[in-house]
Amino acid sequence: MELLSNIPVLFSILAICIILYGLVLVIRLKKEVPGGVIGKQWNMLILFVCLFATGFAFGPFFGDLPAESLLLLVSLIFFFGAIYVIITIRMIYSIIQELLD
Repeated sequence: MELLSNIPVLFSILAICIILYGLVLVIRLKKEVPGGVIGKQWNMLILFVCLFATGFAFGPFFGDLPAESLLLLVSLIFFFGAIYVIITIRMIYSIIQELLD
């Protein structure tokens, strides 16, 4: 049973490592991204990856929060995750448009 109680912690650690790797990638790739619309969207991508990395780092402590605070936090994560998806899709669309022109 002790192994099962450690699974959420292991997944949290894995998620933190993966998001930090993503943060390194998004920052390294910044120098390859042109300015303009794509550059602005890339900056927003960096901002959101930083936001999510911060959230992931504090994730293991979320269990100590009251239920109302936890519900607010989850809804904020959903909200910012949805914005992140839209920014990513719009950036991919802009890149496709640039390639087609």
